[in-house]
Amino acid sequence: MAPEPLSPANTTVVLVDHAVGFANLLRSHDLSEHVNNVVGLAKTALWYGSGLVVTNGLSTKPSGPLYPELLETIGDHPVIERASEFNSFLDERFARAVRDTGRPNLVIAGVATDGCVLQTALGALREGYTVHVVVDATAALTTEAHNAAVQRLVQAGVVPVTWFSLAAEFQLDPRFADAPHRLRLMQEHVPAMAMGVRAYTNGVEQGRRAAAAA
Repeated sequence: MAPEPLSPANTTVVLVDHAVGFANLLRSHDLSEHVNNVVGLAKTALWYGSGLVVTNGLSTKPSGPLYPELLETIGDHPVIERASEFNSFLDERFARAVRDTGRPNLVIAGVATDGCVLQTALGALREGYTVHVVVDATAALTTEAHNAAVQRLVQAGVVPVTWFSLAAEFQLDPRFADAPHRLRLMQEHVPAMAMGVRAYTNGVEQGRRAAAAA
């Protein structure tokens, strides 16, 4: 049987440890693209109104606070600070926050893929959630570490997704048929695709003008 589509009503986005102290250690992804994708994912959760749970280690630790771009995007949304747990579900405040969203699907992104993301995703499976990992908003110290962790997660039953594909799936919800959210995300975070749309609309407009002048 085909799985139920991900929608804002049945999905919680979980952001794990996107901390500034880790940022310059990441080598699996280009840092600027990584931050861009993380912010795009956060906007997807906020604009479509899915569940959103954000967690980090203690901001007084060397890993420090969340990326400033992410903090700016989420505004006053709560950040659950954990003392040390790799599996975020071992922190009762985190587990309760996820439960309180009342949604069966979790879409997880974070740092590092082979550390807190891996263990949190496996913990979510044990809790009975259907789990997805956003592979382009998640990163590790090496490409090998990232890929090995994703492979292990897939073998355990986790589904890999990208952040913009999640936005596209949310847009399929009938409530958002005419919403500008995906176009805004495209313009702000996927400029190559936005340029393609502009080229297409320009071609359509030129065709209309040519037909009118004929």
